[in-house]
Amino acid sequence: FVLIAQIRKSAISIPSNIAEGCGRGTDKQLIHFLDIAIGSNCELETQIYLSFDLEYISQEEQDRFVSEITEIRRMILKFRDKWS
Repeated sequence: FVLIAQIRKSAISIPSNIAEGCGRGTDKQLIHFLDIAIGSNCELETQIYLSFDLEYISQEEQDRFVSEITEIRRMILKFRDKWS
């Protein structure tokens, strides 16, 4: 159950940090919060790998989740590159 809580926390943190960065008003702060969102995205990916290793999810679920997480990270990076 601890892993589920961590997954939820990481997943919620990604859009929350993007929103906070957009609301801060400066490019520097936006980039900072986008970097935090990227870190949360990487945490989430690690937690998915752990979920598979602990046999909580199947290989197919892991592959699907990692693919979606990777795509979200690409979008955040592209957005960050626009501001840096």
